Amino acid sequence: MKKIRVGILFGGRSGEHEVSLQSARSVIQALDPDRYDVVPIGISKQGYWLVEGDPMSRLLSQANRNLLKPADAPERSRDSNQADRASRSLMPQDGVLEPLDVIFPILHGPFGEDGTIQGLLELAQVPYVGCGVLASAAGMDKILFKDVMIAHGIPTVSYLGVFRRQIQSAPAMVIEKSASFLGWPVFCKPANLGSSVGISLCRNPRDLEHGLILAAGYDHRVLIEKAVPDAREIEVSVLGNDQPLASVPGEIIPSREFYNYQAKYLDDGDRASKLIIPALLNSDQEKQCRELAVRAFRAIDGSGMSRVDFLMDGTSGELFLNELNTIPGFTAISMYAKLWEATGISYRELIDRLIELAIERFEDRKSNRSEYLED
Repeated sequence: MKKIRVGILFGGRSGEHEVSLQSARSVIQALDPDRYDVVPIGISKQGYWLVEGDPMSRLLSQANRNLLKPADAPERSRDSNQADRASRSLMPQDGVLEPLDVIFPILHGPFGEDGTIQGLLELAQVPYVGCGVLASAAGMDKILFKDVMIAHGIPTVSYLGVFRRQIQSAPAMVIEKSASFLGWPVFCKPANLGSSVGISLCRNPRDLEHGLILAAGYDHRVLIEKAVPDAREIEVSVLGNDQPLASVPGEIIPSREFYNYQAKYLDDGDRASKLIIPALLNSDQEKQCRELAVRAFRAIDGSGMSRVDFLMDGTSGELFLNELNTIPGFTAISMYAKLWEATGISYRELIDRLIELAIERFEDRKSNRSEYLED
């Protein structure tokens, strides 16, 4: 059989650049070399596309901090075709790459998980793994996503959305409104980011002032949400297109006060966060988590994969849907993959299935009419 050419797209202009490299390296190592030809495609923090040599090594190196242009393109004025080559690497006629059968975008955060790269791939008519433009954008924007969940009757915690300009011009008013509507404590986070980057737990006005400034440094909109008492963090993985399936739920016991960036990626050994799979839930709670995860996925027209995160009140047991991640962390030990492993799908099988789902969705969309035909 002819091998499937898979472009693995990683890096990106996001605060989650390093997380993307971890996920992509894991996927590349797991792909069956007898079934796939792997084409690594890196995007630097400055937005340059790297396709020649070893993009992963270049992005992992400290030199990435000074990577302002492709290493093999010294001056645009001397050879504009050479300078543009990396940015046009997806075009088969360019000669740098043969046509790709499918692309696996492993770009966490803005310019990768938010519908932007998905839009590019739609225009290029290339099959790609994961959610489409609409679901990616809705899942990435925490404020919009909560609005959609409320419209579908899915429980979520109380929240406020504010703009960076409001924070800059009238911070006292924002803090007063938050205290009046949500009380204390609250979480403050950028509306469009993941991996717990820019998130603060705020117990008083001073904490919230610092949290607003931090979050506003990452996005022009900021989410303030009520903290759930003694919250338990429950996660469910979803896989599929028109008939999505939900994995068994898992629970995270953070190494810190909440599941922040350090608890996710930096703490190790005895200090590492603990994953409990399956989560210690009764049958009704497990059923509710799995059903709500699929409902949320369908509500935003999800496809391929997502990880759905819940918060459970530690006293009452009340469940709130917190977030939906359309490109979750994707190493073999990431929660998304581990939940499917516990449900009966191995890491390699999971990658195979996601690629099959990408091609399936692409073929289905080809049946859409692109011109007006009279009935």
